[in-house]
Amino acid sequence: MRVCRALLGPADAEDAWAETFLAAMKAYPGLRPDSNVGGWLVTIAHRKAIDQIRAINRAPRPASELPDIPSKEGLAAEDRHELRAALDGLPFKARHAVIYHYLGGLPYAEVGSLLETSEAAARRSAADGIAKLRTTYSKGSSR
Repeated sequence: MRVCRALLGPADAEDAWAETFLAAMKAYPGLRPDSNVGGWLVTIAHRKAIDQIRAINRAPRPASELPDIPSKEGLAAEDRHELRAALDGLPFKARHAVIYHYLGGLPYAEVGSLLETSEAAARRSAADGIAKLRTTYSKGSSR
């Protein structure tokens, strides 16, 4: 228990010690008669504490602010927000046709199926959406 407390602190040591005890009980029948039982238990406790430290370090942690994730297109965060606002300004079918086809890579037949319309209507909605984006999204007009 002292090894677990030293590595983890008093709050997390109990769990590591319980894991140590369970692992030792399972492995004890296979232990050689001339083995150093104390050293063997310390080794198990050390490994269980390290396992717990690794688990703690891998666990997600809440962040006060989300990091700025670069996009594949290389748009800065403010440009992405402007593009998002322009997309949100499109009518439902045009917005979804643009998202499904241009961002999702779906063929127009699947877009039409998702929008419960024909392939031609999906193609028209996407074209209308792109045309509207070209007029309302300032970054899109310079590219």
